Amino acid sequence: MVLWFILVPAFAAAFSAAAIGLAMLTRLGASRDAQLAGGAAGSEGEGSRLLIRDDSLSTITFWAKFLERLDFIHILKKRTSEAQLDWSLGRMTAMMLLSGAIGYAFLQPFTWLPGFAYLGGILLGALVPYFYVLRRRQRRFARFEDEFPDALESMCRALRAGQPLSAAIELLAYESPPAVAREMRTAYEEWKLGMPWEQALDNLAARLPVPDVSLFVAAVKLHSKTGGKLGQILGSLAESMREANALTGEVRAVAAHGRLTATILTLIPPLIAFLMNMVNPRYLETLVKHPYGKDLIFLAVAGIILAHFVMRKLMDIRP
Repeated sequence: MVLWFILVPAFAAAFSAAAIGLAMLTRLGASRDAQLAGGAAGSEGEGSRLLIRDDSLSTITFWAKFLERLDFIHILKKRTSEAQLDWSLGRMTAMMLLSGAIGYAFLQPFTWLPGFAYLGGILLGALVPYFYVLRRRQRRFARFEDEFPDALESMCRALRAGQPLSAAIELLAYESPPAVAREMRTAYEEWKLGMPWEQALDNLAARLPVPDVSLFVAAVKLHSKTGGKLGQILGSLAESMREANALTGEVRAVAAHGRLTATILTLIPPLIAFLMNMVNPRYLETLVKHPYGKDLIFLAVAGIILAHFVMRKLMDIRP
């Protein structure tokens, strides 16, 4: 128990120091970029900064070279970029290592746990930052899908008024809600720098791997080859997206009951064990002291967690 009180504050202090140091480095880098930009401001300056690519995996040289040898790092980098987090992979991996160490420090007082339980706790703790990235990425895509149909309606009105495609996309880049405007501004700035529209739209679909964006890009590219009334096509597409979003909301409301049931069923076993321990501590003491009791407890906990994710997966209904 004494070791627990020593390790947890130590790891928390190390994590806080690393976070403060990374924040200071980020602020210094931002001030340096602002000085190099020569005081450029406004919407054009913001759009240009969106195009700047930073391929460095970490500011620490040896750590960056080590990360370049790992295959899954590229997937992690893509997920972080899709979540619109300005974290370098060095910072991300450092956070994962620190959270894994904190998970180990949390399990250290429980000496009766088997060895593989510590390994599972370390892996689960290390994946916490990655789960946060995935959650933020999912929320960003959901917000974009909610705002995209209205943005397409504005684009349709601009096209019907006789505006070219570039002017319609510029309208989305500077007049749409933030979730849509940021991505459209990047595509528009790429086109201004000389990139063909097809390539700029393909980059948009790569940054936002959602069906709505893929349909929009396919419609614009098909129109550039065959012609037709693009405003009418995009209007029908926006109406279909709006109906699909409404159906998705209804399905989520129905599936919420199943997710609540899964949560309750997951909490019932530990609650019963806690009440039994309060009423009759010796009843569970036999299981803890038995040679195979520790393994059985860990397998039971792992089974409950696995069953929870399986039930949530079953409730993940896609319209």
